[in-house]
Amino acid sequence: MVMAGAGLKGGYAYGASDELGFSVARDKVHVHDFQATILHLLGFDHEKLTYRFQGRDFRLTDVHGHVVKDIIA
Repeated sequence: MVMAGAGLKGGYAYGASDELGFSVARDKVHVHDFQATILHLLGFDHEKLTYRFQGRDFRLTDVHGHVVKDIIA
């Protein structure tokens, strides 16, 4: 995934894949962490962005998302 602008570090590569590009070699980022980071950069708190469905509060990042602070400038 390529991200640019919006308060990110310029020219910074986070993580790496193996030599064939099939799996993550270091600094794996889950999709919930990625979504939490995007919401943080847009100015939203991903833990408070919830909706109620059938008596339960749901959120986009479920219960797992954490902001990846290493890529934020």
